[in-house]
Amino acid sequence: MSREPPHKHHGLGTGTHELPVSWGRVLMLALLLAGLVVLASSEAFQSVLRRVLSAAAPVISEHPFWGALLFIFLSALSAMLAFFSSALLIPVALQVWGKTLCVLFLWVGWMLGGAAAYGIARWWGRPVIRGLTSTKLLSRYEERISRQTPLGVVFLFQLSVPSEIPGYVLGLARYGLRRYLLVLALAELPYAVGTVYLGASFLEQHTAVLVGLGVAGILLGIWAFHVLRRRLGPTPTHERRGPPRG
Repeated sequence: MSREPPHKHHGLGTGTHELPVSWGRVLMLALLLAGLVVLASSEAFQSVLRRVLSAAAPVISEHPFWGALLFIFLSALSAMLAFFSSALLIPVALQVWGKTLCVLFLWVGWMLGGAAAYGIARWWGRPVIRGLTSTKLLSRYEERISRQTPLGVVFLFQLSVPSEIPGYVLGLARYGLRRYLLVLALAELPYAVGTVYLGASFLEQHTAVLVGLGVAGILLGIWAFHVLRRRLGPTPTHERRGPPRG
């Protein structure tokens, strides 16, 4: 899925130039998790889901190469576009490939998507990415992230904001490609593992595991965001940049 830890919308900032605390997003993710628990516990829903998977899995199994390529491609899109998610593909992918390959394909897809977002921003700039993600979020983080930002801070940035944002911001900032790919690989791996095992626990109706993984993911996002917020700090008015680069 489009990996979305607590981040934007309905923020309650503590200062004019502070990064906002996104409690509205935390609430939405908690409600989403509660909805997944209800659906996982519903025999009627699980029965329908099993029929859908039984119909879809053989189609992909007959075309394993193209099926894997399509899953990786759609996962890459989910890492580039704010309005697209690969969450609905996880149950089918688990049915066909199992947990290990599903994690690998999802992680590779997110890596390719992040690298593509970085490349688009670096070589084509703001006019091209204006319709792909939130320009408000881009501007907010451009004020604080530059090519000199320490690796640890960029890692927190990748962990704590929507997966499509860091590639665009770091591409616009012309952050080092090799450093960015290292951060991307390390930050996206735990989310890929968590997403796949969350999907597996949903299919297997292990609600305790589902809740535990969901809460752990939300807490990881909150922790990373708050540490990032402290590390970046407020942007003093006299140090703020001019208009965003395009």
